Amino acid sequence: MDIHPYLEFVPRALARTAFLTVTSLAIGLVLGLLLGLARVGPVKFLRRAATVYVEVVRGIPLFVLILYIYYGLGSFIGQFWVASPYIYATSAFGLCYAAYIAEIFRAGFQSLDRGQTEAARALGLSRRQAMRHVLLPQAFRNILPALGNEGVALLKDTSLASVVTIAELTQSGKAYASLSYRFFEVWTVVALCYLALTIPLTWGVRKLEARLGVRSAPHTA
Repeated sequence: MDIHPYLEFVPRALARTAFLTVTSLAIGLVLGLLLGLARVGPVKFLRRAATVYVEVVRGIPLFVLILYIYYGLGSFIGQFWVASPYIYATSAFGLCYAAYIAEIFRAGFQSLDRGQTEAARALGLSRRQAMRHVLLPQAFRNILPALGNEGVALLKDTSLASVVTIAELTQSGKAYASLSYRFFEVWTVVALCYLALTIPLTWGVRKLEARLGVRSAPHTA
């Protein structure tokens, strides 16, 4: 097998895939945390709004969501601002995974003993301080395995960005396979590249779990 053609596109494609994963996961974590807090918060309107968002987004396939944001909203936004396909793709991934991450945070918060909140308030902490210094660290520790699964799943789902012309790993492999007709060889290389990304990520999450003393959940992603 001649490796020179792969050296020309694989490093760039891997970098684009990693960039999509990191930026989308950052969006998903921040928005997911806010939604999770709203889901367990005292404000009824925010609870309902967060619930509607989670249920609606989880009911739409990610592939359809990407097309809707890129072609649907993109056709409207494009009248005022020409955005990069990366912005549309990361927005779609982030908005989608935020719904799932929100449910993970909600479950994490609800798994904590109510007495911890009462104890924190008894010590003079405000609700926000109790959440930041007492509840959130413990919830994060409990949900770390599930968040790791979502990160791995998101990395693999970035292959869907090929539908909006982003030359990430899948799109780059598809383009080269169409030119070279080496379909088995190309897709074997692409599969191995995804493994080269997902295995270290899974290993890193498990090491962090061990460091924090977390009982690992099954890694099914």
